[in-house]
Amino acid sequence: MRTARMGKEDLKLRSRTKVKTKFEEYLDMEMGMQNHRLSAEEDLELERKLAQKLKVKAGKLRGAEDGMNVLFEGLPSIVDSTVEDELRFSREFAVGRSKKNKKEKKRKMLEQSPESEIEKGSVGDGEVEETSKKSKKRKKKKMSGQHQVTDDGVESPCAARIEVQKLSVTPQKYIAPNLRLHKGIEPEDHTQLRRRVRGLLNRLSESNVESVTGEMSTVYHSISRSIASQIISEEVLASCSRGPRGNEQYAAVFAAFVAGMSCLVGSDFSARLMASLANTFEDEYLKEDNLSLRNLTLLLSYLCVFEVCASDLIYDFLIILSKRLTEIDVSTILTVLQCCGMKIRGDDPCAMKNFIVSVQSKVNEVKAGSGDGQQNINGKRMEFMLETICDIKNNKKKPKDDPANHTRIKKWLHKLGVEDIIIRGIKWKKLLDPDKKGQWWLTGDVTTTSENITEFASTIDTEVLEAQKMLQLAAAQRMNTDARKAIFCIIMSGEDYVDAFEKLLRLDLSGKQDREIMRVLVDCCLQEKVFNKYYTILASKLCEHEKNHKFTLQYCLWDHFKELETMQLVRSMNLAKFTAEMIASFTLSLAVLKSVDLSDIMLLTPKRIMHFRMLFDSIFERPDKLIWNAFTRVAINPELEPLRSGMLFFIKEYMIKGNKVNVEKFKVVKKALNNVEGILM
Repeated sequence: MRTARMGKEDLKLRSRTKVKTKFEEYLDMEMGMQNHRLSAEEDLELERKLAQKLKVKAGKLRGAEDGMNVLFEGLPSIVDSTVEDELRFSREFAVGRSKKNKKEKKRKMLEQSPESEIEKGSVGDGEVEETSKKSKKRKKKKMSGQHQVTDDGVESPCAARIEVQKLSVTPQKYIAPNLRLHKGIEPEDHTQLRRRVRGLLNRLSESNVESVTGEMSTVYHSISRSIASQIISEEVLASCSRGPRGNEQYAAVFAAFVAGMSCLVGSDFSARLMASLANTFEDEYLKEDNLSLRNLTLLLSYLCVFEVCASDLIYDFLIILSKRLTEIDVSTILTVLQCCGMKIRGDDPCAMKNFIVSVQSKVNEVKAGSGDGQQNINGKRMEFMLETICDIKNNKKKPKDDPANHTRIKKWLHKLGVEDIIIRGIKWKKLLDPDKKGQWWLTGDVTTTSENITEFASTIDTEVLEAQKMLQLAAAQRMNTDARKAIFCIIMSGEDYVDAFEKLLRLDLSGKQDREIMRVLVDCCLQEKVFNKYYTILASKLCEHEKNHKFTLQYCLWDHFKELETMQLVRSMNLAKFTAEMIASFTLSLAVLKSVDLSDIMLLTPKRIMHFRMLFDSIFERPDKLIWNAFTRVAINPELEPLRSGMLFFIKEYMIKGNKVNVEKFKVVKKALNNVEGILM
């Protein structure tokens, strides 16, 4: 009985061990979580042994490639990792397993709770299915941005790769930066910069132009130069073109702002703005917007007044207008002449003369046309334009007196160095050229030398009698190249030496052509019947501007000294006086005579003696102080000893006999040549 009872109790215990209660299952799960870290470390140890046997390193199998490495991509190598990495990995693994176990525990509790069963029973089959579908969708969305996780809590790299491949990225078409503005697309920083520029320009006035310009220069340096120049130019032109009707004060303030910005940030800013102004003007010209055209014309005129651009751009603009001479052109010409007519006449009188000839020829052409043209030519505006041109030509129109604010602005610009940023040699056609490259606003990059010469030659109106005579005279003087013809016409037609000097610089000749300037200048001087100091002053100005002209002049004089035997008396006299003027002005020194042996009696022919006597007589007409300084300049250099002895011999032998004045001058010369210390008076 006792054994039977024990057997029954045994069976009961076994049956109890086989079927566990829910509480026992939960208790086992909690115990498993505590022992989870130990099992994870055992798994890692097993994985290391397997990796050593399979020769896995850095997540790849060694040996021949059989495609298995794809399965190991993304997995950390257990062999290569350190103990700390292993422990960290085991902790993450344990946390993942614990989270998963908690979720499973919660799910089982909900499934087995009576309340959940009641809710399941109360809900219809269709609603249960709908709820399950929504939960599945949420799970899919949650898993779409992450790697898939296996039952062990380890991410599957193959599954992650499949998910990445399934992601579809819609490609966007790339738009170049220079085309984004055309499509109406502008970056946010550019939009903010445009708002800031617009705000500063709205505050611009005569009283605060200095401060606004300083703030704008800071804005300019905060972004790339090209973008800043483009945005500021667009806003300036938009403000001017939509500004008050014909308000000169408004245009003058904006022109002063542009001049100040050019001084602070560089002349490339004003060059780009003028190019934008030219294109805007042509667009408004096609629209026949008289208000916008007048405002833009005033801005261009005041840019010339404040010396941002030279007068040659204004003349080129006027000549283009005079060739069309429509009603809009007449109004524009009047605006320019009333604003800066007297200034550009003073800058370049010869260009003003060419403009007047162009206007007169167009007026005569219109008069000879149809009756409609006759009515147009008799309009009051046309007559007023012709009267204004005539007054400017005859210097009857008084230049405008600068207001007090303009005087203050000009002083401010002078302190900033506006003279250094003036843009010369730019043509209206160049501003409209869409293929401008590099630093096109520089004089040397405007056009090539041959184009400059051809363009200058084409500006000479061959129908005018004076121009025909000038070209014939150039041909008679053996000016057989375009460069020599252009130089000859400039020198002979210059109003004064300043006018000729500026035009010669505008030619921008280079290399061998640059040497032709001095050669043509000396030839023109020798052709005169009476010596003219105009040539010596112009030569001194050129030598002062560039030293290469001084060397060219020395070689040119040496060449003429070799031709004294065959040279006409008038040419020889002009050459002697020209050389004396160059020495007296200290442009050249007496060292220019070192190519001539003044002590060799065999070489001193009557023509040579006469020539050098005229040269020294011209020098002796100056004060003793100037003579002392001129001869002292060659007293220091020991290499010029033959020249010094030759001059003393020539003056003593051919000049002091019977001339008491020259005797006194000879004493000064002798002391000066012995002045080894080089002390000047």
